[in-house]
Amino acid sequence: MNNALWIVQGLLALVYVAAGGLKLVRPREQLVASGDFDWMKDSSDAAVKAVGLVEILGALGAILPWLSGIAPTLTPIAAIGLAVVQIFALRVHLVRHEHRPLPVNALLLLLAAFTAAGRFLS
Repeated sequence: MNNALWIVQGLLALVYVAAGGLKLVRPREQLVASGDFDWMKDSSDAAVKAVGLVEILGALGAILPWLSGIAPTLTPIAAIGLAVVQIFALRVHLVRHEHRPLPVNALLLLLAAFTAAGRFLS
């Protein structure tokens, strides 16, 4: 079980560092122009940067506390935070009738919930 949790934590960290980094580094207009981030049309630059920062912090929290042994309770808490991010992402996409990202959002929600439950019970 521990190996499965580490694999899922690593996958979550990679996905969220990449997604969050993209939101922090690239201008919102450039992301909207790519056609993959339509929800950003109705969001401010600050909101997009805030989401990116939350994603990166969640990714770090999903790995570092458990790996270092320093405050390991923060790892399942970070996983809960990432699940909450996906709940809000699902809501935004449903309201906007954007169905393409929903399976990825649902998968990330399940992976974050698996991590939270698994690490709380470890």
